[in-house]
Amino acid sequence: MRNYRIHPAWAVAVVAFVALIGAAGFRATPGVMLHPLHAEFGWPLAVISAAVSVNLLLYGLTAPFAAALMDRFGIRRVAAVALLLVATGSGLTVFMNASWQLLLCWGVLVGLGTGSMALSFVATVTGRWFVKRRGLVTGVLTAGGAAGQLIFLPILAVLVRDSGWRTASLTVTVAALLVVPLIWFFLRDHPRDLGVTAYGGAVEEDPKPQGNAAVRAVRALRTAARTRAFWLLAGGFAICGATTNGLVGTHFIPAAHDHGMTETAAASLLALIGVFDIVGTIASGWLTDRFDSRILLGAYYGLRGLSLMVLPTLFAQETGPSMLVFILFYGLDWVATVPPTVALCRTYFGTDGAVVFGWVFASHQVGAAIAATAAGLVRDRLGEYTMAWYVAGVLALGAAVLSLLLFRARRHDRVTPPVTGLAEPGRWSLKPS
Repeated sequence: MRNYRIHPAWAVAVVAFVALIGAAGFRATPGVMLHPLHAEFGWPLAVISAAVSVNLLLYGLTAPFAAALMDRFGIRRVAAVALLLVATGSGLTVFMNASWQLLLCWGVLVGLGTGSMALSFVATVTGRWFVKRRGLVTGVLTAGGAAGQLIFLPILAVLVRDSGWRTASLTVTVAALLVVPLIWFFLRDHPRDLGVTAYGGAVEEDPKPQGNAAVRAVRALRTAARTRAFWLLAGGFAICGATTNGLVGTHFIPAAHDHGMTETAAASLLALIGVFDIVGTIASGWLTDRFDSRILLGAYYGLRGLSLMVLPTLFAQETGPSMLVFILFYGLDWVATVPPTVALCRTYFGTDGAVVFGWVFASHQVGAAIAATAAGLVRDRLGEYTMAWYVAGVLALGAAVLSLLLFRARRHDRVTPPVTGLAEPGRWSLKPS
């Protein structure tokens, strides 16, 4: 084995972080483009939200197949093609003049591209390159999406306001293209490519899987679906998607606009959620290395539900202190659920953990897609979003219950020895009876 002063896994993590920032660009645009598209083309918000739903749905459904493809053909190739799809879909939107074209470009092409750079990408990178500090690195890479939102959202909002939504779409295209060379030349697929083991690992990794990647993804789903743990994780993560990307990520800006707030001000608040999201997700990764992931998930979902039920009372023309408190609190919780969920998938499903997490993440995006369309329908029918916020809050409390039921699931499912995420002996935990 070769010796390095700094383990190459950290360089891989840096490149992956930058790639995730680039992939986050287009996912930051729906909120700032809903009203401009409605104003220019006259399409109902429910129709535009349907394109967002297709994007979110494919973003999730692509993830498990992308994870299997990364195992079969390498992280670098899959990530590079994914970014090219994002750039193509974003760039082609400037020529559209019908709603079905929005569904094709924004929904299908960008959905497939971003889905291949979704959280299964994070699970694959961390599972392959890290043993020690795996939870922490998962949190940092997950925060890359939030960092992308932080970087792109205010810029895109200003571009939409000053130059139109087409300029914003082209900006995303350029950003995605700029990341492709970085991925191709600096991201490595396996530790063995550089003659090392994973960071903190004592043995060589397993051989590269052979055979059809799609078959492997479906086989992993069929096996996981026989367990109670899979359905509890998938159900909770579906609610997670509904209460983040689907509702807040898509409809927060239009909802704030309904109460007199400018779109740029609302976009800045959503970007501020991204700031605290980075802190919260990294902290969650640190906690996942130390505490029981089931307890963490229960706490995250419960606190999110309570915050969403308060949100309808906070919207106003001007940003008050109470709204800033919500932004802080909700931002810390936005994707803090990812590190413990990744850890639990690895714990319950072993070497198929990354692929199974892809399917769990697919449920996340199914929930997001349903919420994005449902909230648009609520707004069209009732003229306001209030009911959507209350329903989301109740659902998040339900997700907390599902997470705590994993204590019972552990007694019935065949569980592999913990890797990370379940409390180690001597650490604080709650043991199932």
